[in-house]
Amino acid sequence: MSTEAIFPNLTGWEPTRDTLHAYSRVIGVIPRAHAEFHPRWWHISLKVQPDGLATDRMRLPDGGTFWLKMDLVNHKVILFAKEIRLAEFSMLNGTSASAFGDQVLSALADLGLKTDYVRKKFESDKPRPYDAVHAGKYLTVIVNVDRILKKHRDSLSGERGPVQLWPHGFDLAFEWFGKRLVKYTENDKEKESPAQLNLGFSPGDSSHPKPYFYSNPWPFEKEALVNKPLPAGARWFTDSWQGSILPYAELMGDSQAEERLLEYARSVYQISAPTLMGEGGE
Repeated sequence: MSTEAIFPNLTGWEPTRDTLHAYSRVIGVIPRAHAEFHPRWWHISLKVQPDGLATDRMRLPDGGTFWLKMDLVNHKVILFAKEIRLAEFSMLNGTSASAFGDQVLSALADLGLKTDYVRKKFESDKPRPYDAVHAGKYLTVIVNVDRILKKHRDSLSGERGPVQLWPHGFDLAFEWFGKRLVKYTENDKEKESPAQLNLGFSPGDSSHPKPYFYSNPWPFEKEALVNKPLPAGARWFTDSWQGSILPYAELMGDSQAEERLLEYARSVYQISAPTLMGEGGE
């Protein structure tokens, strides 16, 4: 497989990216309301499939399951219920996120799934442009990133989460958990969680507008990390968040793109893991 096929040029795709992000937020409120709760919020994520992104299956009130797919081949969101393709919603019409949400949630109500969805997660009346070519390139990217992330995840021992896309940030990532337990405060309550290291792909955000790969240890032990060299093109990042970054552009046109991404992942893991394992190391 050529490098261009693995990581195509995404120049000019931002309007389509923002539309896909907006529609993923619409879909994301549905498992938030209906999926079996997971304490790490894995129930609200989407999973990569060969033709797009999909929720996990969720239970219907009268038995059976339903789920939704963002089909990036045919450019529509599809509602499946009891193994039947029940409804389709085109992403090609410029429909605002609010109107798109109205369509999807109305179809769910017809299934008896009436609830107060967290509409503020997606509401916007802004028209949503969509280019099928750019969407197809994005599909190529996430299918290959999903495969490479799983390859690295499967090489690690210990507890690991699934590779999943988060509707809020529109990033595709997984987490590896260390043995060190970290105390922190959330909503004025003291909590404890295992230290962790993520690896993911962001299509671009306010901190770095262009697409990039990231791998961020938590907690971030700055003195133990930032002086350690990373592979060519990657660097430690401490501007608006703390971790490491490898710009997507660094891998375009490189016949060794997959191995370079894996080298980056391995390097950050090897540097960070001792800080995340607690007493006794690995």
